[in-house]
Amino acid sequence: MRYFIELSFNGTKYHGWQIQKTGISVEEVLENCLSYLLKMPVNIIGAGRTDSGVHAKQFFAHFDYPYSLPPRFRQKLNSFLPKDIKVYNIYLMQPKAHARFSALCRTYEYFISLGKSPFFKEFSWQWLSNPPDIAKMNQAAMILKRYEDFSTFCKSHSNNKTSFCKIEYSYWKYKKGLLCFQITSNRFLRNMVRSIVGTLIRVGIGKIDSKDFCQIVESKNSQMAGCSVPAKGLFLKSVSYPNDIFL
Repeated sequence: MRYFIELSFNGTKYHGWQIQKTGISVEEVLENCLSYLLKMPVNIIGAGRTDSGVHAKQFFAHFDYPYSLPPRFRQKLNSFLPKDIKVYNIYLMQPKAHARFSALCRTYEYFISLGKSPFFKEFSWQWLSNPPDIAKMNQAAMILKRYEDFSTFCKSHSNNKTSFCKIEYSYWKYKKGLLCFQITSNRFLRNMVRSIVGTLIRVGIGKIDSKDFCQIVESKNSQMAGCSVPAKGLFLKSVSYPNDIFL
């Protein structure tokens, strides 16, 4: 039987979602708890990988287990998980449902705190200079939907089969002292969102204009992109799936 787990996590202490040799990951912690509670080895597959320090408001992972889950299993699982990981739901799925490959789209948010803030510093990039021009950044952000190849914004030496993505939404908003960039795509490359944000910031502070931004995207050269912004401001906001894979 195939199950989907819907969860969220604070990624501050973790080396991303995927199991790493260099440090603890969210996947490792969740897998260990499931294996202990179900009294058998459990392998889980996530909706994607997140970089070290990146957070998730909504994340999905699937695992196989031959029986119905014990009563109140979600509550018991949460009691074993650390406070920075929470499971919201566990769904019984169609046998071929896949947390990664069945996903239709994913949405990320990046937060920039305008000025010093003791409340936002853990979950946003603090911007202490003059605010970037949000109108100019949105003009450039809209350009992203024209393109499919995002090699420019992919981390060097990443093992990607393709650098093609379909961006559906890309927009900056102002929220009570925070700049929030939201982007939706069918898939994302490694470090892609943080690199896009870093390049759009260059537009916002007048270092480059929209024409330059187009040339950077078309260059397919990661050396042309802006600096990758800090991981702590990045959240996976949501993952969408077709309804027919849920039982």
